[in-house]
Amino acid sequence: MSALIQAQGLHTYYGESHILHGVDLHINAGESIGLLGRNGMGKSTLIRTVLGHVTATRGSITVRGKNCSRAQPHQVAKLGVAYVPEGRGIFPNLDVRENLLVAARPGFGGRQDWTYERVLQTFPRLTERLSHGGQQLSGGEQQMLAIGRALMTNPDVLILDEATEGLAPLIIAEIWRIIGAIRSTGVSTLIVDRNYRKVLANTDRCVVLEKGRVVEEKDSATLSQQTDLLTRYLGV
Repeated sequence: MSALIQAQGLHTYYGESHILHGVDLHINAGESIGLLGRNGMGKSTLIRTVLGHVTATRGSITVRGKNCSRAQPHQVAKLGVAYVPEGRGIFPNLDVRENLLVAARPGFGGRQDWTYERVLQTFPRLTERLSHGGQQLSGGEQQMLAIGRALMTNPDVLILDEATEGLAPLIIAEIWRIIGAIRSTGVSTLIVDRNYRKVLANTDRCVVLEKGRVVEEKDSATLSQQTDLLTRYLGV
């Protein structure tokens, strides 16, 4: 497999606070990665650094072999990387249809696998809410809309930060079903979620962070059996 994203030796600061300490991360084509760790261990900072929202003080980031160490977020997005942030970030004053269409564009190389119609087939609940404003949707519907909007950019990599936080159990189950369906299409995924069991069940490989350092990186099936490590680093 070829790496779509390759980050090496990342050191990231917020002011005087040293958050990432020499972190390596790679995401291969068609691969699903879980990013695990307790709260405050650097998961969101790592994502934001890779996406260009935060600039690493040291280290390198390449996307499709292109140096993106100092790239802006829109430049990373144009290389086929889509982001579903914690908090979802939908446009509250636009309706569902507008939220989706505002993001519509061909992917890297002109691919248009994810059409408006395909997104609605993947999220049938949104079909029933097309004229509803973003602020009128439930939390689960907003998350579906955020994922659907990201897919409208026809990405090769989809990054989900806190994919199911604060959602009802039935909606959580539906979100994981959708994530599995997206994974089966060959889109690479990087998933952060507090439910480590679901992350392990829906990924090929997992990276575990502790205090801004990678402390474990293993295939998900192997890590799921190592309860001592899960207890040590995740407190479960």
